[in-house]
Amino acid sequence: MTLAHPDPFRDVDAQADPSRFLEALEKRGRTPAQARLRRRFLAFVPIRPGERVLEVGCGSGVVLRDVAARVGPGGRAVGVDPSRWLLDAARHLLRGHPLRRRIALRAGDGARLPFPDGRFDATLAVTVLLHVADPLAVVREMARVTRPGGRVAVQDQDFGTVALTHPDRALTARILDGVAAHIYEEPWSGRRLPGLLRAAGLAPVRLLTDVYQDTALAPYTRDFIERRAENAVRFGLTDEATAQRWLDALTALVARGEFVLTMNYYGAVGIRPGAAPARRRRGR
Repeated sequence: MTLAHPDPFRDVDAQADPSRFLEALEKRGRTPAQARLRRRFLAFVPIRPGERVLEVGCGSGVVLRDVAARVGPGGRAVGVDPSRWLLDAARHLLRGHPLRRRIALRAGDGARLPFPDGRFDATLAVTVLLHVADPLAVVREMARVTRPGGRVAVQDQDFGTVALTHPDRALTARILDGVAAHIYEEPWSGRRLPGLLRAAGLAPVRLLTDVYQDTALAPYTRDFIERRAENAVRFGLTDEATAQRWLDALTALVARGEFVLTMNYYGAVGIRPGAAPARRRRGR
């Protein structure tokens, strides 16, 4: 019997309750600090009006909806994801959405994209490469379907940069670092992105470092911390009573106005080599 990978995002459709992934993605999308991270990254790429843009690992469509707003009525935002459950959820969320006609959704694997060479002006993977088995294969596919002179843009959080106030520093490190090491093959994925783009033959490569910050224990942050405590028990890093005491101490910090959680997000953009095609004039 093949055991499931400890990272459930590797195969959302195989999970007992895929709806919790939809809730998590949309909750993160609504978090103001996360929305700011997305805006800054999409401006850094940049995503321009009239462009055809692909998002790999689009999930429920949070980033894709932002892209659709940026490409305007003359552009196209295309999302691809291996989870048919999340794609169905994304289609449901688009019903009645004012930008729905600019968005297309396809099922597919990021390492074998169902598109011809040079199809897109820009390709994106936002908080996706952390979860895939072969990040370089995905980036190479992204580069293949990007036109010469187009942009390949990736963003990931880096779990080696999580800073969390807590009176028990040793337990906090055991839970945060230990769980990340059990789930992800490369928990420090964010800082690896520039090298990954260069390994795929992209140049030049630019880097944007940003920070997720929370001092009030927002719902997204609370879910993140509670999942870490739950997984610490599951992986045998601590017992249930100790994990609950760890969570209770964080709640007390919030009540005293002393809670802080920050985590770095790294966004890297590389150019596909080759001459950029001449842009067609409008109205011709």
